[in-house]
Amino acid sequence: MFSTEERTTNFRSALGLLELIYVATVRSTRKSHRNALVGLISNMFQTMILVAVFFVFIEVLGMRSMAVRGDFILYLLSGIFLFMTHIKAVGAVAGAEGPTSAMMLHAPMNTAIAIASGALASLYIQTLSAAAVLFIVHVAWRPVEIHDPVGTVAMFLLAWGSGAAVGMVFLAIRPFLPGLSGLASTIYRRANMVASGKMFLANTLSTSMLAMFDWNPLFHIIDQARGFAFINYNPMHTSIGYPVKVAIVLLMIGLMGEFYGRKHASLSWSAGK
Repeated sequence: MFSTEERTTNFRSALGLLELIYVATVRSTRKSHRNALVGLISNMFQTMILVAVFFVFIEVLGMRSMAVRGDFILYLLSGIFLFMTHIKAVGAVAGAEGPTSAMMLHAPMNTAIAIASGALASLYIQTLSAAAVLFIVHVAWRPVEIHDPVGTVAMFLLAWGSGAAVGMVFLAIRPFLPGLSGLASTIYRRANMVASGKMFLANTLSTSMLAMFDWNPLFHIIDQARGFAFINYNPMHTSIGYPVKVAIVLLMIGLMGEFYGRKHASLSWSAGK
């Protein structure tokens, strides 16, 4: 008989949305490991394995002369951190829960929250992993000196953002072609093992070789990050504007595709996941 009507303001709605994203992000972070510490250690272990593999690979092939003059470990880490951040963001967004997921039955959960939480969870794990690995190297190996930390962190965030944009495209086509979406996402992430350019510098490549990597936004991001990280390296063949433009275009395409797929969602599509 007696009830109070609670007015919903824009500010209160925004706080509610942020709370939902936070809860969904925590759930997404714990999806692979119930213990968050185990997930962090696992991700750090993957990073260290990649560092060891590429260290041996570069030493065996005699490619060390192509690296930046300075801390060789920082040279490796600058490429691997951004590579890992990019592909993890691609996988997290491409694998986000779609409109036919059982979680969407729980209001006010929606696909936008699922996508945002997946992307933020990957950024959280990668940021902690990068900070922990750098701290270990700084304490146990040698002091880590980054020429422009702000610019380097900006490239780290750009690698994450561009990865999320690429993942949006794969997510948009998943309801219609689930098999192709998963295969294309896997091929893209595997191709970036080489195409990202984390093992060499753009300034050392010939024109014909540069054309093989210049299409990749991550190649530009890693090269620009090394320009910020090292005082004696000035990227001449890459730019920051290119990956930003590509990320914006892919994000818009992905959002339009996801909107269309969500409006025409069918429960039978969930069988293809």
